[in-house]
Amino acid sequence: MALFGPRARSGASPQWAPKRTSANAHGFISSRLGPTAGIVVSTGPLSVPLFLFYGLSKGAFLATEAASSLGLYLSKSVTFERFGALTGDIAPKGLIAGSSLMSGAFIAKRFVLRLGPDVFRLVMDGIMLAAGLSMLLSAAQSP
Repeated sequence: MALFGPRARSGASPQWAPKRTSANAHGFISSRLGPTAGIVVSTGPLSVPLFLFYGLSKGAFLATEAASSLGLYLSKSVTFERFGALTGDIAPKGLIAGSSLMSGAFIAKRFVLRLGPDVFRLVMDGIMLAAGLSMLLSAAQSP
């Protein structure tokens, strides 16, 4: 979050404020996030700013994040199943969790599409800040 967090705001210096990543830079960074996603539980705090810096906003952002997450979760499910970590009693729990995430995205879409681009960026910055603080707090409390 610290690497991707600063956003271009009114009055911000255009020399340092990132505007949009190129397709080549996006591909390069994404190729590094893929293996990271296999090692850690969540790469959302890394992939979300990447999608935002690519210029995605509102509906396009939601659709891209959903497609990315679906591909990631499907590949993880296949890998876990092949190694025996995804058992019959765990799979239904995963389907319930995934269904909840999809339902939330459909419900949020109505609200997100009504937001202006600047408000959307502020909301996303707030969500990323909350996610980062939550991860830090969780790490600090673990033994």
